[in-house]
Amino acid sequence: MVMSMTGFGRSERDGIVVEIRSVNHRYFDFHTRIPQPLLKLEEKIKKICQQYVVRGRVDCSINISTSVPTNRGLHIDWNLLDEYYQFINNLKERYQLHEEIGITHFLQHDGLISVIEQEVVNPEMENTIIIAVEEAVQQLRKMRIIEGKALQNEIANYLELMDSFVQEIFEAAPIVKVEYEEKLRKKICEYTSGLFDETRVLTEVAIFADKIDISEELTRLNSHINQFRKSLNSMEPIGRKCDFLVQEMNREVNTIAAKANHANISNKVVELKSIIEKIREQVQNIE
Repeated sequence: MVMSMTGFGRSERDGIVVEIRSVNHRYFDFHTRIPQPLLKLEEKIKKICQQYVVRGRVDCSINISTSVPTNRGLHIDWNLLDEYYQFINNLKERYQLHEEIGITHFLQHDGLISVIEQEVVNPEMENTIIIAVEEAVQQLRKMRIIEGKALQNEIANYLELMDSFVQEIFEAAPIVKVEYEEKLRKKICEYTSGLFDETRVLTEVAIFADKIDISEELTRLNSHINQFRKSLNSMEPIGRKCDFLVQEMNREVNTIAAKANHANISNKVVELKSIIEKIREQVQNIE
């Protein structure tokens, strides 16, 4: 099954909105944009997403519109308090002061004692968030499946086109040898008045035929096309394999282009290279 790396999912529960987006990426790349109190859930959210996404950049955002309980507490800056205490003792010693140091000396100084408020996510809210994440990532997967089906159909059509062009090249390849032999005999006749060594002509034709022989490349190209077609029906992630097959198909076509010594074959090669490039673009978005 072809799975696209592009998708979107959204879930809303009890004032909690979860949105998950994914785009193409070589690996699984996870990012979050969530409130500070939820950071402890980040790893759990990541693992949930990994159950549904193998490759791609995944961005998860969570917004909470309901009120979040807060814990309040006092914070004492002990380092600053030590500095104040040392400063007062230095003053007493320097000016021979005898006043006792009490707590009131410090309470009047800003920054020594502050009230800290921290939002706390209770277990019930955590459970709601996890359920919303599950729902959002499942929606994301459904969209990736739909997009993947469209990619599969488009690539399958491209492979059919490649089949037809490869078959045309198969049929045109023997003609190149025949035409070369005819041209060679014609030239020899022009310069030798029809007298020539038949064995030498056949040898030259055989050498030329060997140089332009593209039968192995066409066989391998056919094999890559068939492997690609089978991969489209695989239940495993196929993005990396398809990317490899595209490279191999392109390599075979480039070799055929280098060997081809015929306008008709060259035209077919141009068409094949254009199709492979279109397939390559689609493969970039396959998981």
